[in-house]
Amino acid sequence: MIVLLDSSVIFDALNGKRGRAEYLRTLIREGHVLGCCPVNNTEVYAGIRDSEFHKTADFLSSLDLIPIDAATARRAGLLKRDWAKGGHTLAYTDVTIAAAALQNNLPLLTDNRKHFPMQDLVLFPLPPTA
Repeated sequence: MIVLLDSSVIFDALNGKRGRAEYLRTLIREGHVLGCCPVNNTEVYAGIRDSEFHKTADFLSSLDLIPIDAATARRAGLLKRDWAKGGHTLAYTDVTIAAAALQNNLPLLTDNRKHFPMQDLVLFPLPPTA
């Protein structure tokens, strides 16, 4: 099963925080495949230092890249619109990541559950941090 990673989990894994790298290695040992989408790449590269470039590039290239096609973009836009009608402002990045998960029937692994309130989105269990 492919598990789509939210950028928060990627950041933590890259920075050695909250035991995320170890958890991701456990998921791989259990047979899961880890994935990201282009939005994750944009968010991660926007926040890295030059000295982190190669480590970051290696990590991101180890993940399956889930594409953002026209149907996914449309779904992201509709998610943003529909949640805004209900008074909830969601970031473009988050609705696009959610749409990628939904379009591809993938669970999402995130630390930011409040950013992903969609009822039909499956959130992969994240262990508590110490």
